[in-house]
Amino acid sequence: MPAKIVVLGATGYTGELIVESLVRRGRQPLLAGRDAAKLAAVSARHGQLGTRTVDATVAADVAGLLEPGDVLITTVGPFERLGWAAAQAAVDAGAHYVDTTGEVGFVRELQRRHHERARAAGVTMLPAFGFDYVPGMLAGALAIERSGAGVTAVRVGYFATGSMRNGISSGTRATMAEGILLPTVVHRDGHVQEVRTGSRTHRFDVRGDERTGILVSGTEALFLPEHYPGLKTVEDYNGWFSGIARVMPVASRVIGAVAAIPGGRSLIERLASAGDDTSRGPDEAERANTRSYVVAIAADAKGATLAESHLEGPSTYNLTAELMASGAEGLLEGKAQAAGVTGPLAAFGREGLEQMCRDVGLAELPR
Repeated sequence: MPAKIVVLGATGYTGELIVESLVRRGRQPLLAGRDAAKLAAVSARHGQLGTRTVDATVAADVAGLLEPGDVLITTVGPFERLGWAAAQAAVDAGAHYVDTTGEVGFVRELQRRHHERARAAGVTMLPAFGFDYVPGMLAGALAIERSGAGVTAVRVGYFATGSMRNGISSGTRATMAEGILLPTVVHRDGHVQEVRTGSRTHRFDVRGDERTGILVSGTEALFLPEHYPGLKTVEDYNGWFSGIARVMPVASRVIGAVAAIPGGRSLIERLASAGDDTSRGPDEAERANTRSYVVAIAADAKGATLAESHLEGPSTYNLTAELMASGAEGLLEGKAQAAGVTGPLAAFGREGLEQMCRDVGLAELPR
């Protein structure tokens, strides 16, 4: 039987966008999730695709969907709570793996748990292969490669052009709310460190306007130094809500203080997980009103800018869906250049990744 693509979480907002992208490419993915009725509805909308009901938190159940050489796409998050079984299932079954996580702590633990076994089995695991954090990986690489030998730092800013008022899905909101309690992962002084989320801000030029981003985690801190060992600093910033960025260093302290008191953390977690419907998000018209914009600034040891790279592409969710579908196809077709828990550059090479991004509408802007 030919290898197949399985979409776990196909009834969620991002999951169905990924299904749409795969079907447009001529693929017939197997749809998997917990609700048979919702799966049937998604299947009917996309040409009567195969479906399987499964508990995404039970590794043996998910592994039962897979054969060696298959590709498992999973959107089931927040991944720190719900993502472990799917990853375990992929390794157990000898299937490749790609996910939509933005949670860098999850990726670090994924490396610890599964990298060696996956590499030995020839299995490629691609976490965070969407808007989080493929554009930053590419922009960072382009800026670094133009900077010469003096580059020691790269800072990546994630932005959106257009209104974000209705531009965030329910699943993203839940992950963001939980993420404020988690430490931010950065690369400083030549090694990975954990610092307080939102503890710093940085300014970036976005189409001629100065926008402020708050310090957040990114897998760039894990993977870019593997390719560019001279880097001493790698940081990510999110500027979706630049208007509140200036107060975030103080606000993050307050949130941390609330989380530290008895019952505070559980209260915040309950608020974050309130509402279990992950199918809600911006409609096609709302997505059309926003564009993804990512900036990477490469600097020397004194902080002087050496080079910048600016990428623009489709809306956050359209871009994620297209990248996930493209990455899954690449794995299915044997195009991966590395096995184990790996980043986009190692998996497809810088030129291959740049072409993949260009093919889905994410391209560098002339400077």
